[in-house]
Amino acid sequence: MSRTIFLNLVVLLANLQILTAYQVIDASVKVKKVLITDFGANPNSGENCVPAILEALEDCKKQGSVVLIFPSGRYDFYPENSPRVDYYELNTTDINPKTCPILIKEMSNVVIDGLGSTFIFHGAMQPFTIDNSSNITIRNVSIDWDFPFGAESEIVEVDDSYFDLRIDKTKYPYLIEKNKLVFLSDDWKELWGGVKWNDPMQFDRETLRVTYGTDDDLLGENWDITYTAKELGKDLVRIFHNNNELLKKGNYLVLRFGIRDHAGIFMADSKDILLENINMHSNKGMSFLAQYTENITYRNVNCIPNTEKRKIISGHDDGFHHSNCKGQITVENCSFKGLMDDSFNAHGTCVKIVEKISSDKLLCKFMHHQSKGVVWARPGEMVGLIDCRNMKTVDTGLVKSFLSRDSIFFEITFKAPIPEEISEDDALENLTWTPNVTIRNCYFGSHRARGMLISTPGKVVIDNNIFESSGSAIVIPGDANGWYETGAVRDITISNNLFKASCLTSYYQFSDAIISVHPEIPDLDLSVTPFHRNVRVMNNTFEVFDYPVFYALNTEGVSFNTNTIKRSFSYLPRHSSKYTLTFDACRNVEVRGNKFEDDVLGRNIKLIRTDESEIELESEQRFILN
Repeated sequence: MSRTIFLNLVVLLANLQILTAYQVIDASVKVKKVLITDFGANPNSGENCVPAILEALEDCKKQGSVVLIFPSGRYDFYPENSPRVDYYELNTTDINPKTCPILIKEMSNVVIDGLGSTFIFHGAMQPFTIDNSSNITIRNVSIDWDFPFGAESEIVEVDDSYFDLRIDKTKYPYLIEKNKLVFLSDDWKELWGGVKWNDPMQFDRETLRVTYGTDDDLLGENWDITYTAKELGKDLVRIFHNNNELLKKGNYLVLRFGIRDHAGIFMADSKDILLENINMHSNKGMSFLAQYTENITYRNVNCIPNTEKRKIISGHDDGFHHSNCKGQITVENCSFKGLMDDSFNAHGTCVKIVEKISSDKLLCKFMHHQSKGVVWARPGEMVGLIDCRNMKTVDTGLVKSFLSRDSIFFEITFKAPIPEEISEDDALENLTWTPNVTIRNCYFGSHRARGMLISTPGKVVIDNNIFESSGSAIVIPGDANGWYETGAVRDITISNNLFKASCLTSYYQFSDAIISVHPEIPDLDLSVTPFHRNVRVMNNTFEVFDYPVFYALNTEGVSFNTNTIKRSFSYLPRHSSKYTLTFDACRNVEVRGNKFEDDVLGRNIKLIRTDESEIELESEQRFILN
C-alpha cells in the first residue's frame, strides 16, 4: 500500500469517527454534519483555507441546522480570496474594507467546531465575522497570526540616554528606517510609535506582570516622536531616548504598533451567539467585538498569550468589548492576560444633539472618531434625552424614524415632541440596547489598563472572579462628554471575588480605588438624582498594599458589606488618597460587617459632598469617619 493511500485512509477513518461522534451527540436533533476536508481544506497543509471555507459556508446556508467540522490540526488563512466588506465597527478605526476570511452572514443554526485546531491568519484580517445571523456557535479553536501586531523584547541595557532591546527578528521581523524602528511582514509594515495609546508596556521578568509604578507614561510624553533607533547586531536594537528612569534591565518591554482596524471575532446585528473553548492569542484590534447583538455567551474563552511563541502579549486592545448590545451577556470560566487594554467592556454609544430641526426631529452627531456610521436607532426603540451638564436623563422618547446623512451625522424623529429643556449640545442614549451582564469564575490577569468597565442599566452580577489587573479592577464609568460611552448602572452586585495585591499598581483613567464608580459629570447638581444606583459590594476579599479599596461618586444605594481586607507588603503604598472608602455626592450608603486582617492601611471613610446622615455605619466597624 502506498503512503498516499495509507494517509487518505487515516483521514477517512478520522472523519468517520468525527461524524459518528456528532451523530451520537445530536441524535435527537436533525443536524447536518459537514467536514471542511470535503471542500479541499486539509489540516497541516499550509495551504490557504479561504476558498474551502467560502464554499463550505455556502453549502451550510442550504442546510437546516449544520455543524461545520475541522478535523484537528493547523489551518492557514490568507487575504487572497477573502471577502472584503465595509463595516463600521464601534471603538475601532474606520479603515475599510475589512478582510473577512470566515464570513457568517445572514445565516442561522450554524456550529463551527475546530476540534482543538489552531487557525493561523496572515496579514490584517478579521478572522470571524458574524453579521445579521442567529443561533451561531464557534467552539474548540485557537486563533493566532504568523506575525502578530505587537512584539516582545528584553531590556538588556539601560543608560541615561539610551536603552538596548533584544528582539527576536524571526518572530518579529523588523528594520531600521529613517532612524525609526519598523516592524513588517509580507503584506504590512508598521512604525513603532505615532499612534495614540500605543505606548510600550514594561513587564516584570519574574512575575510577567506590568511593573509597579508604570503605565502609559513609561517613557514620558512624545517618546514616539523624539526617539531614534540603531541596529547593533543580530536581534539587538539601541533606542536613543532620555527618559529611561522607570526601565529595568532584564525586564520585558511590549512594543505595540499599528492601529486597531480589525477585530478578532466581530458580531454585528445578530442574536444568540455562543463562543466556547476558544483561545485568542493575537489580533489587530479588539479580541471580541459585539455591537447591536442580543444574547452572547462566552464559556472558557481565553485572551492569553500563545506560550509556545510568546511570554506576555495576547492582544492589541480590549478582550471582550460590547457596544449597544442587549439581552444577556454571560461570561463564564474565561481568562485574560497580556492584553493591551481592558479585559471586558460593556457600554452604550452616546451621541450629541447638533440642531433641533423641529419639535420632534433632531440632527445628531457621532462624537468619537472610532464610533460612527452605524444605524444608531430603529423605529420603536426607546431613547433617553440627557442634559450633558449634570448627566440627568430629562425624558425618554420613542423613535419614529432614523435617517443617516453620512457616517457622522444623522436625523432622528420621535413619536412625540422633545422637551423644551433639551437643547443643542445635549445628548441621546439608546435605552433599548442595554444588556444584562453576568461574569463569574473568570481570571483577570495583568495587562495594560483595567479589569473591566461596566456601563449598563441592566442587571449585572460579577461573582467569584480573581483580579490581578494593573489598574483598577472594576470601573463603573458613564459619560456624555468625553468618550461618549454611557449607561447608568441601576443594579450591580460584586460578590465573592478575590482582588489580589497587583490591582492598582499602575494608574490609568479612573484609578480612584480598586473598585471605582466614577461617572464623568461636568456640573454635578446635588439636587438631581444620582447618576448610578444600587451598587452592592459584598463578601469579597481584597489583598491591598495601599489605602483606596472602594470609591463611589454620585451614586445612590451603595453597600460595602461583609468584605475581608488583608494587608499585602508586595508593593509600597503610593496613592494620593489615604482612605479605604470614599463616598462623593452619594446617598443611602451602608457599611457593615467588614473584616480587617493584618496591618491594613487606613481603615477609614472619606465623605465628600455626602452628609453623615446618608451613611449607615455599624458601630463595631473599625472605621474612622472623616
